[in-house]
This record gives sequence, C-alpha cells and structure tokens, in this order.
Amino acid sequence: PRRLNSIDIEMIDTMLSNLMAWEISDEAKIILLKGAGRAFCAGGNVKDLINKATDPNRHNELDRQVYTHYDLLHFMATIKTPYIAIMDGVTMGSGCGLSGFAHFKIATENTQYAMPENPIGLFCDAGASFFLSRLDGHLGAYLSATSRTIKGEDVFLEALEARLCKLRQPTHDIINREIQQFSVKPDHAAVTYTLHGKNREIIDACFKHERMEDVLKALKEDGTKFSQDTIESILQSSPTSVKITHELIRRGASLSFKDCLDLEYGLWETVPFAHDFSEGVSARVINKTLPKWNPNKFEDIDLDRDIRAGHFSIKKKLHFTNSQDFYEHPHKKYVLPTEKKILDMKSLHCLKGVQDTTAWFGSSKFGVKQKVRDVFERNKISYV
Repeated sequence: PRRLNSIDIEMIDTMLSNLMAWEISDEAKIILLKGAGRAFCAGGNVKDLINKATDPNRHNELDRQVYTHYDLLHFMATIKTPYIAIMDGVTMGSGCGLSGFAHFKIATENTQYAMPENPIGLFCDAGASFFLSRLDGHLGAYLSATSRTIKGEDVFLEALEARLCKLRQPTHDIINREIQQFSVKPDHAAVTYTLHGKNREIIDACFKHERMEDVLKALKEDGTKFSQDTIESILQSSPTSVKITHELIRRGASLSFKDCLDLEYGLWETVPFAHDFSEGVSARVINKTLPKWNPNKFEDIDLDRDIRAGHFSIKKKLHFTNSQDFYEHPHKKYVLPTEKKILDMKSLHCLKGVQDTTAWFGSSKFGVKQKVRDVFERNKISYV
C-alpha cells in the first residue's frame, strides 16, 4: 500500500504461481483481484526498473521481469476460472494491464485510470497495444498520447463481494447478472465522463493521422479548449515516447493478443536504455523537476528512421504457459457494445431509434442507452 501496490518481480512471481494453482484447484470458483489501501495498482516500480536498466550487470534481471510480467498477463487473459478485477483507486500502467484482461472489470467512484508511461520516457506497455487499440474510434490513441486520467462511477463493493463469494456454481453469465444487481441503474447520470459527443468527434478527426505532427496540427486547427488541453497534455511527455506509443497502438489494432505482447516485448530491448527513460524517471519521480527530452521536438524525430527502424525492427517471441491466442477478448460480451456493433445491429435488424436499439442489447446495464444515444447523435441518426 505504501507504494500504491506498484508491481515488481516478487509480486509478479507470487501472482502467477497463485493463479496457476487456483486454475487447477476444485476449491477456487472465482478469482477476485483488488488492491490494498487506496490503490488497485499504480503500475511498475519505475525506480527499480531504471536501476536495472542503467546497470549492465542487471539487464538479465530486467528481461526476466518483463518476460514474466507478459507471461502473467497472458495467463490472466486465458484463464478459465472467472476472474474479476475491482479497480478501486489508482489504476495506472501495469495496473491497467492487470485489470484489462479480466473477465469482468469493476470501476468505482474512486477509480483513477491512466497509462502514464510517456511522461517518464517509456511507452504504453502491459498489453496496451491490444486493449487500447480496441477502444472505439481513436480513443486508444488519445488516451495513450495524453496519459489522461479518467474516473469511474459508483458501485457498491462490499455487498457485491459478499454476494459473489456465496455463489456455489458461478458461471460467467451468473456473475454478470450479480454484478448488474449492484451496479448503478441504467439511467444513472454520469458526471465524470467527457469522451463523448463533440469531444469524441475531435478525437476521431485528429488522432486518425499516423504522424503525431499531423495530430498536433489538426488539434491546433480545431482550436477548441478541449483540443488546446489535449495539446498541452501531449507536450508534457517525451516526444519519442509519444511517437513510439502512437505507432504501437496503430499496429496493435490489426494484431492478435500474442502478437501485441511480442511487439511490446521487442520495444523493451531499446526504449528503457535510451536517454529519455532515465531522464524522465530522474526528473519526474526522483527530483520532481521537468525533464529535458532529447530530442525535444516532434519534428526532429523521423517516423521511419527513428521510430520504425530504430525501435520496431527488433522481433522477439514470448513463450507462454499455454498457446491460446485471440483477436478479440473472449469475454467482451460482458462489456458495452462497440460503436461498430451498434451501427451494424441497427442496420441488420432495422432497429428504430435509441429505445429499440438499447432494448436489443439489453437495457439493464448502465452505459448502453447512453452510448447508443451518443452513437446516434454523432452519426446523425434519428432518435425515433
């Protein structure tokens, strides 16, 4: 709790060995992951990582930690025992990975969710190339480039946990129904969510570009306060890290889960040993000063030469506990429908307006109606 449950090799080893034991145990019916104190998990222990990266004698330790971390994430994503992550409090970096592949993810009024690697000169890892790239439109590119913190809405945790523990034969469908019983109501008014409507239109229009210079240009031309705030957020980070992460998210959209993890693993061969990671951790984490990035301008970093050839040319393969792979999360039916799914189903089934479309998806889950309405508004579809 003192370090907000930041993850290190001891925690990774413990979690992986326990999960493997629970997966084959007849006693473990549900796996519930939550953090002690005010955080779920604040990410990796960056001081420990930088110590290993800057000491040639400890590079093997760093590689083992990264390799085992990806093995843990793959096992979490392919485990058969129902796995629930309660993201109560700070959920950042590796914490997003630990929760990102859970069968069920529960946000609370305390949830603070972000991928803050770019501001310390690293890149968005922990499977982000898979789970961020599969968000609607270009939301993944936006969240990874800005390192923005987003917040959750209310749920009632203690009663829910007690109810889940009493289930004797918990299937995924049963667990989903129990979670809905303790979630906010379908018409709950969200007060912390801003990534919809006009803001979402700006995100999709600006972050569709492959070059970050073009993203920044589009944001500047838009000129709204949201765009100006977005530019300011991006400029706080290492330009190299932002470009690497942007390329990573774009590539991840067409890759399988295992291929995404392999791609990230290859980046760990270059990024931690470059100037900006050491500078970012020293300045932001240790000395509490502003980093001096090198290069410090986006236009001084060539996408093909410096990013693609310089960082994405290394191909490495991870070998996991099992060989399972997928292009879409096996349990995605328990989350909100994607924008594409909403539009496809409306067309396929000739659904008439928000009410019919919401009912088709099942209107008992908070967010379905709100998302359908937003999709209709942005796509200029009649409500009726």
